[in-house]
Amino acid sequence: RLAAAQAVVLFSATLNPREWHADLLGLPPDTAWLDVPSPFAPQQLQVRVASRISTRWADRARSVAPIVDTIAGQFAARPGLYLAFFSSYDYLDQVHARLQTQHPDLPCWAQQRQMPEAAREAFLARFAPGAQGVGFAVLGGPFAEGIDLPGERLIGAFIATLGLPPVNPVNEQVRAHMDAVFAGRGYDYTYLYPGLQKVVQAAGRVIRSPADEGVLVLMDDRFARPEVRALLPAWWAAGEGLQGGKLK
Repeated sequence: RLAAAQAVVLFSATLNPREWHADLLGLPPDTAWLDVPSPFAPQQLQVRVASRISTRWADRARSVAPIVDTIAGQFAARPGLYLAFFSSYDYLDQVHARLQTQHPDLPCWAQQRQMPEAAREAFLARFAPGAQGVGFAVLGGPFAEGIDLPGERLIGAFIATLGLPPVNPVNEQVRAHMDAVFAGRGYDYTYLYPGLQKVVQAAGRVIRSPADEGVLVLMDDRFARPEVRALLPAWWAAGEGLQGGKLK
């Protein structure tokens, strides 16, 4: 299809890393790339990494308490409206229940399984100017992309996952095929890159205009790894107050 066209233009806010997209889309080696700088100033988004938290499957039970403490601590420091993203409904439910028990005065509401349109609208309606609280949502779901909550309607997000697809027989077959076709890049192409793309999309809900300011808390020690940090938007780590120009 690409060869049959005179010209093709592909564009997205999440085309990183370019080799992943080029390989999967079958782009020719001489494809031209243009990386347009972000219209937002680095100082608009304060990025933090909760590096003492692991959201790996084996550590999920132990992670619930520190995640609740992180959310409650940020809310106490700066009350307002936040979104908290998790890798599954089960994980979301565990953290949501504990937050309600330990901090009953902190308003919070959660995305439900098979949510009808009216319920989705009610979920978003709580993000109103002057309101406060934390909405719990699943990464990759309807509240992680394609919604606009500018200004004080959303001042921060918590992401308690790298967004990695589940390890199952189907994905493992995909990984094995990617390994064979793309010179051992199977894990990155099947798990890491798709997962972090969802993280970037969800984090993009926070800053929607030149006047917005907010905070992003990435809750997993793997976000501090150089190879993971290199896949996150460069402007996140360029602002003042970040240790050494890096995520902290």
